Amino acid sequence: QVQLVESGGGLVQAGGSLRLSCAASGRIGRNNPMEWYRQAPGQQRELVGAITSEGSTNYADSIKGRFTISKDNAKKTMYLQMNSLRPEDTGVYYCHARVVVNVEGAAYEFWGQGTQVTVSS
Repeated sequence: QVQLVESGGGLVQAGGSLRLSCAASGRIGRNNPMEWYRQAPGQQRELVGAITSEGSTNYADSIKGRFTISKDNAKKTMYLQMNSLRPEDTGVYYCHARVVVNVEGAAYEFWGQGTQVTVSS
């Protein structure tokens, strides 16, 4: 089993910054790829960005240049540094991991409980 626990959300004014953390535990490798998603009120969950097993990152166009994903493999913790926050960044932020469990490629997907980010104008 794998557990993902997000933290670091809160209320911030537009232009401010927040740093989210996602701590992974259980049967997940230190280099397992992980992603950040977010869900705004009344909207579908969308991908914010991802980090690969090699540490490469990619981002949604809406947050490029403002958000940065990093990972401390020793701690199995992923981070999302969010700068220049805008009201439209408001939502619940989730971390996600897809864990391959055998050589045939079977995998399980895991989600954290989410952390609320609210950006006031």
